[in-house]
Amino acid sequence: MEFKLPKRKEDSHKGTFGKVLNIAGSENYTGAAYLSSIAALRTGCGYVTLASSPKVTASVSALTPDIVYLPVNGVKNNLKNYNVISIGCGLAVETATAVMFKSVLAELSTMNISVVIDAGGLTLLSKMKSPKLPASLIITPHPAEAARLLKVETAKITSKPDFYVKKLAGTFGCTAVLKGHKTRVCSIDGEVYTNETGNSALAKAGSGDVLCGMITALLAQGMEPFSAAKTGVYLHGITGELASDDLTEYSVLASDLLKYIPQAIKSIL
Repeated sequence: MEFKLPKRKEDSHKGTFGKVLNIAGSENYTGAAYLSSIAALRTGCGYVTLASSPKVTASVSALTPDIVYLPVNGVKNNLKNYNVISIGCGLAVETATAVMFKSVLAELSTMNISVVIDAGGLTLLSKMKSPKLPASLIITPHPAEAARLLKVETAKITSKPDFYVKKLAGTFGCTAVLKGHKTRVCSIDGEVYTNETGNSALAKAGSGDVLCGMITALLAQGMEPFSAAKTGVYLHGITGELASDDLTEYSVLASDLLKYIPQAIKSIL
C-alpha cells in the first residue's frame, strides 16, 4: 500500500498546517502530555496547544519551548479556535476530569471539528451511557481499553481483532484503531487495514501517546480520518524500526521515537 502525506505549500504559515488542541496529562502522567504534543509537531502540524493542569504545563514547558499552553478550565471557550482536538493522553480517571470530558464531548458533537480520543479518555468514554460524540472521530484503544468500551473480555478482543475493530467502529460511529501486533484500523464504513510495520521496540509506556500525536497532526493537515489513522500507524511502526536499528528493540524509549519521526516521514516522501 502506498502512503502519501499532505503537500506543503511554499506560500504558507503556521495555520496552514493545522491547529491542534491537546487535552492531556495529569500529575502522574506528565510525559504523556509532552510526547503527544511534540509528536504532533514533528509530524507536520503547525501549532499545538496543550490544555492541562498548572503542574503539567510547568513540567512540560521546562522540557520544550515549542508548545502553547491553556488552563484546562478554559477549554470549552476555545474549542472553536482549533481544527483538531486530541483528548485523553495521560488524563486522570477522576470525577472532575469525567465532568470536563463529558462536557467537552457534548460541545464537540455540535461542531465540525475532528477529534481523537486515546488512553484515559477511552476509559472515561467506557463509563458513559449514550455519549454525544463528534461526527469526525478516531478512537485508539489497546485491547484492554477496547474490552472496556465493548464490555467484553480482553481475550476476546485479541482472539478476533478484525471482528472487534469493526465492532468498535460501528458502535461508536468512528474510525477505530485497535493497537497491538499488526494494529488494525477500521473506517466508519467497515474497511479494515492491517498494519505490517513496527516491532517490540514500540512495547514501551508512552508509545501510544506518540501515535496519538502523529495521527492528530495528519488530521490537522487535512487528511480524512481513515487515511490519517492508517498513515499514522504505518509511520509510527517505521519510527520503531528505525529507532531499534540504532538502539536495539530492548532500549528504545517513547521519547526516542520523536527523534525518528523525520526519518520515517522521509521514507515515504
